[in-house]
Amino acid sequence: MTAYLIRRLLLIIPTLWAIITINFFIVQIAPGGPVDQAIAAIEFGRGSGLNAGGGAEYSSAASAGLGSANLGDGQYRGSRGLDPEVIAEIKHRFGFDKPLHERYFTMLWNYIRFDFGDSLFRGGSVMSLITSSMPVSISLGLWSTLIIYLVSIPLGIRKAVYNGSAFDTWSSTLIIIGYAIPAFLFAMVLIVLFAGGSYWDLFPLRGLVSSNFDTLPWYQKVTDYLWHITLPVLATVIGGFATLTMLTKNSFLDEVRKQYVTTARAKGLDDKKILYRHVFRNAMLLVIAGFPATFISMFFTGSLLIEVIFSLNGLGLLGYDATLQRDYPVMFGTLYIFTLIGLLLNIVSDITYTLVDPRIDFEARN
Repeated sequence: MTAYLIRRLLLIIPTLWAIITINFFIVQIAPGGPVDQAIAAIEFGRGSGLNAGGGAEYSSAASAGLGSANLGDGQYRGSRGLDPEVIAEIKHRFGFDKPLHERYFTMLWNYIRFDFGDSLFRGGSVMSLITSSMPVSISLGLWSTLIIYLVSIPLGIRKAVYNGSAFDTWSSTLIIIGYAIPAFLFAMVLIVLFAGGSYWDLFPLRGLVSSNFDTLPWYQKVTDYLWHITLPVLATVIGGFATLTMLTKNSFLDEVRKQYVTTARAKGLDDKKILYRHVFRNAMLLVIAGFPATFISMFFTGSLLIEVIFSLNGLGLLGYDATLQRDYPVMFGTLYIFTLIGLLLNIVSDITYTLVDPRIDFEARN
């Protein structure tokens, strides 16, 4: 198993390289990059909206290249076009004055050292932005995945045991209804009902913790954190039960119909022993295989709208804003982190396979 894990860890290197390389060259040929956005911001008098480190110089550059953008009476004169020197300065500021291959190899060297550079539009390093956003995404991802698994696995087992019963029918109806409700719509309902909307004001609407969080004792910090995370997690998990519950149910039904179960019953083994000692171990393999995809979907894709609605500054919102702004360092930094997490979770999934069923030997397979 050790040699297998070493090979899987080494395989992360070419996988990361391929993903980053493909996305790097695709993004380079896409229109509307940071240079275009900076020029457009200057031409329309929004130079101050750029990176705090370069906004002032762009405003002055705009004055040099455009002359006075506004008449004395406050009327907007409009764009006259930028001088080539101003455009060259913008390209130099963003690093686009260097050849493509030089930017590419510089990026690879920096990423090996986990140096993602500075954000083009936000100010500060990309790593600091990712670090500050990570607790929100980890909180949503872990709590959502944990709740989904704690509910779906026992529910799926019970549905398999009582397949075709009234319990199976109405529970299937409920999880399908939950699956059909969009997460953002359910979030709005929760806000209206429980976050100071038209009914009760029981939960906060913004942030992961209160403004006085640092001054609270540890037990109140725990309570305050759970108080803030309750509604976002509920909104995130509403549609996550159906897939895992039905997967668990169908996996158990497939195993129950196999010959070894019939043989065990013929030997006089109790149904509970058969279910939890034999069927459970085999049926859970498919469920475990879906853990990385479930966590990643909760960690990024599924939490994006939730982060927007509840004003949570997580990685999903950070990556989305960076894509809209063409903030390449943040885009590639978040992509790098998400890819690395996904690859490591796949390895964790393989390790969990062997914990559930020790008969699985990846070394023997190789």
